Amino acid sequence: MNLIFAVDGNWRIGSNGKMLVTIEEDLHRFRRITEGHIIIMGRKTVEALPEKKPLENRVNIVVTRNKSYNQEGFIVLNSLEDLFPLLKEINPNKEKEVFVTGGGTIARQLLLFSNKAYITKIFMDFPEADTFIPNLDLDPDWKVVNESEVFEENGIYYRYVDYGRIRW
Repeated sequence: MNLIFAVDGNWRIGSNGKMLVTIEEDLHRFRRITEGHIIIMGRKTVEALPEKKPLENRVNIVVTRNKSYNQEGFIVLNSLEDLFPLLKEINPNKEKEVFVTGGGTIARQLLLFSNKAYITKIFMDFPEADTFIPNLDLDPDWKVVNESEVFEENGIYYRYVDYGRIRW
């Protein structure tokens, strides 16, 4: 399982159900990495998607405690206990990668099951942000395995940092 997130300097990922900032090149990278694979998200992340539609060319799974929640194009699960049997069923040979895409609660719950993380580090702080993921730089179980140069888009500086789990 993989994590894929854009974070600010304090590992915050969103505010009021929205991304911190839109970086077009990062969105293209997200698509390149996740297309053809399985993505897992929470209900609030679904609600933040354009028109609440599933992302194309991916298996879209939403985990929510709301038992009456239904969103066309998504596989809806009401507990993480149902996730692993479902993944075995829809991906028995593990041909597809699995990506946790949001939000913070799902990321924290699935961190222990993840072994890669694709992180876009935005060189800004968003103190109003209310959603975060664990800081992998402070976690001795993770290490940086690849780091890009610094990029800039519309005055926003960022870098891609890939992490690998080194201990379970």
